[in-house]
Formats: sequence, structure tokens, C-alpha cells
Amino acid sequence: MAMPDPDHTPVPRYRSWQGWPILSQGFRPFFLFAGLWAIIALLVWMHAFLGLIESPGALAPRAWHIHEMLFGYGAAVMAGFMLTAIPNWTGRLPLQGLPLAGLAGLWIAGRIAIWLSDSLGAPATALIDLGFLIAFALMALREIAAGKNWRNLPLVAAISVLIFANALTHAGYAGITINGAELEPFGTRLALAVFAALIMLIGGRVVPSFTRNWLVKAGHKRLPAPFGPFDKIALALGIVALLSWVVAPDIAASGALLGLAALTHAARLARWRGGPAWREPLLLVLHVGYGWIPVALALIAAGAVWPDHVPASAGIHALTVGAIATMTLAVMSRAIRGHSGRSLTAGITATLVFIAITLAALVRTGTPFHAETYTVHLMVSAALWVAAYLGFVLIHARAILLQPR
Repeated sequence: MAMPDPDHTPVPRYRSWQGWPILSQGFRPFFLFAGLWAIIALLVWMHAFLGLIESPGALAPRAWHIHEMLFGYGAAVMAGFMLTAIPNWTGRLPLQGLPLAGLAGLWIAGRIAIWLSDSLGAPATALIDLGFLIAFALMALREIAAGKNWRNLPLVAAISVLIFANALTHAGYAGITINGAELEPFGTRLALAVFAALIMLIGGRVVPSFTRNWLVKAGHKRLPAPFGPFDKIALALGIVALLSWVVAPDIAASGALLGLAALTHAARLARWRGGPAWREPLLLVLHVGYGWIPVALALIAAGAVWPDHVPASAGIHALTVGAIATMTLAVMSRAIRGHSGRSLTAGITATLVFIAITLAALVRTGTPFHAETYTVHLMVSAALWVAAYLGFVLIHARAILLQPR
């Protein structure tokens, strides 16, 4: 599958746009909303966890937190990335102006619907919340079909699976079960598997590509291994292991597959020559983000095999705060700089953002192992998370997202 390379991307054609800069490119509203929502949703969740406020809407605090991180934050980042990449893949005009505002409005409507779900009721809440992902999938399908860019069709399939996962969570919130089995946990695991698979797929293309470009410019002779049969095996094994975990998370066979996938993806990362990248934090953070994938898979595997010794939430947060948050922050930062005409270099503040999210991931992953100081660890991780995303917004909002290229 062809993936965009911000270091060497073709410049897509743009309509003459004289309106608000935030509606000129797809990444602008969605990356800004993602950064802001990461802060707001986390603060709401922590206040609800501490009993200082009631959870918004009809959902319990934990369910609200999970849903808004996956289908609020995660979906916004996915939309921003794909709306920026699709014009490069297809050569077609990007979504701008009122159509872009409408899509962003659907995302906002979903957040409001979840917040007011106790008043709206389950059916209306689900319909409004699913509206954004459905419209986004149809838009992506239209553009890929019109541009005959069929090799990127799997990303539309990923959005479709995410729609199904979200629908399952809403069914679970409404109390619907199948043969007595709750649907919300299944939908949550399926959504997590989608984001993990996207990191394996897209990260597996862009991380070695960006590293190769940087190493060549720096005069290094040893370059990352090109995409080949080993990468295909790693991808296939990773997806099979994730699907096994989605369907049967507690059986030893799922744990064995996840453990094998962890080893394979650790070996895959080692082939990308990330060592010299310490000189450029904007590149190094991509390796760190992908590195959380084998860590998360290994911890989830250990939790399936030794549930009394490895809490399930350790692996989940290695995947969410570690892999997903780190990789999305890295990709957003790089895409914003590349598509706004700025150098692909991280300054001091951006470097501190990457350090903060890495520390947040380390603390949050370790929190379940410290029962006596669980809340303290949780507060520290939350503070680091907010610091990371506040830094991201402060760096990019006014200077990049709200001003012309």
C-alpha cells in the first residue's frame, strides 16, 4: 500500500481558498480538535474518577473515558491524517470549506451527543455519534474510487470496522447482549485492534521511510531494511493475534499468538536503524511510538497467560497511552510541520512534549502494579498527559493550524 511521505510528497491541487485557514486543509480542524479533546476528556475523566463530578451523560465514568479516547480522539486523528493523505494518493482536490466544516461539525455533534446521552436516549445518541464515522467512510470511499486508487481501499475497510466497533459499544451501553455476552468490551477490543493494526501498517511504512531519508541526508551508509516478506509476515501475524485477542482475550492460545507477534514486531523495529535518530527527536519519537507495539502485545499476552501476576490494564495502557498516543502525537506534529511549509525538526518545546507523553505511558503502564499508590500514579500520568497535549496545542494552534501556509 502506498503511504504518504511528508519529506517527498507530491503537492496536491488546491482550490483558491480565502476563508478561515482552519478550513483549508483536513488536518487543521481535526488535529486541533484531537489535541483539545485529549486534554478536556482526560480532565473530565479524572474529576469523575475522583468523585468530584458526575460522568457526563448516561455512561459510567470508565465507559465514557474509553469511548471518548477511542471514538473521539482516535477518530479525529484518523480523519485528519486521511483527509491530508487522500489528495496525495488520488491527485484530486482536497476537502475544504463548508464540506470540511460539515464533517468536523458531525464529529463535534458526536461528542455533544455522548455528553447529553442521558437526555437524548440510546438510539439517538448512537445515531448521532455514528454519523461522523459513516460520513467519513463514504467520503473516503468516494475519493478513492474517483481517483481509482484501489490499493488504499483497506483504509476504508478499517474505518468500516471502527464503525462496527462503535455500534457494538452503543449496543452494549443500551444493555443488549448476545447469548448473555456483553458487547461493549468486544467493541472496545475491536477498536483497539483497528488502531494497533493501523500503526503496524502505516507506521511500518513511514517510520523506515522517514529514517532512510534522514540517514541519507546525514551521510550514513547503513539504511533501514526495505519492506519485504518479513514485514508481510509480521503484519499478518500481528493482525491474526489481535483478532484472536478480540474474540477470546483470556485463552492461552491468544496469549501465545500475541507473544509471538510481540517478538516479530520487536525484530521488525530493530531492522529500521533507529539508533542514530536520537539526534532528531521528531524522528526518534516515531521509533519510540512503534516500540510500544511489541511492549503492549507482550504485556497483553502475559496478562492472558498469567492473569494473577500481570493486570490486563497494563497491556491496554501500553497500547493506548504508549503506542497510540505517542504515534499519533508524532504523526500529527510531523504532518502539521510538513504541510504548513515548516522544517521537519523538533524544537525544545516539541521535544518536551514527546518526553512528557513517554513518561505518561511509562507511569500509566506501571500503575496497575502499584495498588497501594494507584491513585497517585494515576494523577502523575494524567498530569504528564495533559502537559504533553497542552504543549502540542500551544505549539501548533495559532502559528500553524490557524494561519495560512
